[in-house]
Amino acid sequence: MSKLTAGDVPEHVAIIMDGNGRWANSRGLPRTMGHRKGVEAVREAVRTAGDVGIRYLTLFAFSSENWNRPEAEVSDLMGLLKAFIRRDLAELHGQNVRIRVIGDKKNLRGDILPLLLEAEETTRSNTGITLVIAFNYGSRDEMTRAMQALAVEVAQGRMTPEQITPEVISSRMDTAGIPDPDLILRTSGEERLSNFLLWQAAYSELLFVPELWPDFTREVFLAALEKYAGRERRFGGLSPRQTIAVGS
Repeated sequence: MSKLTAGDVPEHVAIIMDGNGRWANSRGLPRTMGHRKGVEAVREAVRTAGDVGIRYLTLFAFSSENWNRPEAEVSDLMGLLKAFIRRDLAELHGQNVRIRVIGDKKNLRGDILPLLLEAEETTRSNTGITLVIAFNYGSRDEMTRAMQALAVEVAQGRMTPEQITPEVISSRMDTAGIPDPDLILRTSGEERLSNFLLWQAAYSELLFVPELWPDFTREVFLAALEKYAGRERRFGGLSPRQTIAVGS
């Protein structure tokens, strides 16, 4: 039984889903089986997030660097993404889930982009949890595109360099309108962000869990949220105890 209270639940959780290949290799299975098992973990994570009251769940589905993987593996990942959208979109829509896709949508394969756009459009008016799918996403690429857009505005005289503030930069990011993640979680024991939400992670709590993504059950998710609830977030300021000490 989870000990979480409403005040403990983060508004936005972002997850780097890592370990599908290692999960399969450790069982003598093809890597593709790890990815298929990982899709089941995605469904469980979305259900759990909705149940506990998380408002935004961002999943790092496919990075802009993942295109460098073997062609057969990339093809299988694309097939899984298409199958997930086709099979789960109606259910997610019925559960009032809103889908948002971040990442570079240019030059995507012809059969992928229409599905992503359909998922966004179908669920646009939903008011439940927002499922943010980071696809063909890389944070440095995102920031580069944002800076290029701002440079054009300055060059066209619609903005001066002095008007470029952190808030303006955030408004040009793929995540515009989405609060920064309170918690960034990575599975498989690896402890790095791997070019994921670098701008948005300025004050995020980071949590690295040993479980491989296919083993990321509801219980593992809830345990991670309980660890987050024990953190003291200060955003560069003092903790309540330090504030009292300074003022006394």
